[in-house]
Amino acid sequence: MEARFCPTNLRTTSLVALFSASAVLSLSACSHSSSEAPHAQVAEVGVFKVAPEALQISTELPGRTSAYQVAEVRPQVGGLIRKRLFVEGADVQAGAALYQIDAASYQAAYQSAKAALAKAQANLLSSAPKAARYKELLAIEGVSKQDYDDAVAAHEQARADVAVAAAALETASINLQYTKVEAPISGRISRSSVTAGALVTAGQSTALATVQQLDPIYVDVTQSSEDLLRLKRELESGSLKRGAQQASVHLLLSDGSRYAQEGKLQFSDVTVDPGTGNVTLRAIFPNPRHDLLPGMFVRAVVDAGVNEQAIAVPQQGVSRNQKGEATAMVLNPQGKVEQRTLVTGGTRGDKWLVKSGLKAGDLVIVEGLQKVQPGAPAQVAKPAAAAATAQASSSAPHGNAQ
Repeated sequence: MEARFCPTNLRTTSLVALFSASAVLSLSACSHSSSEAPHAQVAEVGVFKVAPEALQISTELPGRTSAYQVAEVRPQVGGLIRKRLFVEGADVQAGAALYQIDAASYQAAYQSAKAALAKAQANLLSSAPKAARYKELLAIEGVSKQDYDDAVAAHEQARADVAVAAAALETASINLQYTKVEAPISGRISRSSVTAGALVTAGQSTALATVQQLDPIYVDVTQSSEDLLRLKRELESGSLKRGAQQASVHLLLSDGSRYAQEGKLQFSDVTVDPGTGNVTLRAIFPNPRHDLLPGMFVRAVVDAGVNEQAIAVPQQGVSRNQKGEATAMVLNPQGKVEQRTLVTGGTRGDKWLVKSGLKAGDLVIVEGLQKVQPGAPAQVAKPAAAAATAQASSSAPHGNAQ
């Protein structure tokens, strides 16, 4: 019997073969995906375990420096300035001569007062014996009672004339001394507002120069009354404990550097500025090298007290959401990631102080944040794996220096 070729049978056979191959590939792919699903990687993260600790709580406040003492130099007698006896911007000592006023007229007045005193003293010398003799003559009725009374009155008047002349001489002497204008305090003197030949008057409104004592120096800072009340409540409740000594203060200068000397808080003002609602605090700082000058803007870090249960977390574990609120990713006991909203209270070194939102024992994610999101599973990176990663990165080849 002769075999015949049938196109229909060929097509049927091809379709069956193609369907069989597709089914095999599908089963193979399903088998491969089902075998890989159980091996999905869980993100490994680095965490910081929250533990309360005793921390010195400080507040950073803006302020300005002011001189410890300020004295404006004004003449106490009038006349022409003959000399300026200081170098502008130099340090002067209390009592040092600063200006010399023409003293000729004051010297003459002193000499005149001195002569008037001598005349009064001479009259006193003659009146005293006369009164004594009249007293003896009155006893034997050699003079009348009126003559004796006149002699006694003349003697008392002579004594009063001596006292008046002595006071006039003292005044003339003081005015003569005032022709030499002296520094009232020790400190650094400003530029002079007058030159030789200028006419000055006693007690004029314009100061000749200004002397400022710069060591020590004051720093006046402002704090809101609300913060002051909150600090007072925390101290009263015991959440903050203040040391036995005065609160210490540190300065941050305008260029960001830290001032080497430590200051002490002196007092807080007794009134609140109605315009700003702020209270002024004054601190005093040693200034031996005169690095601080009056009027400089500074930031004062005031130690408020010690919080023995403070919570501080690394800054890399804290971020801000769209509302500007501080947030942190926390790995909960179930191995899931939670996002917490925090209330922070400033920084301490490289850490944020957290007032609320975290508690002791919480695991704050500080490494691998880009791998996780809220609700996703995660696990703490094993120390061995972390060490291997660090060793691999340190042994990676580096380019040769040219």
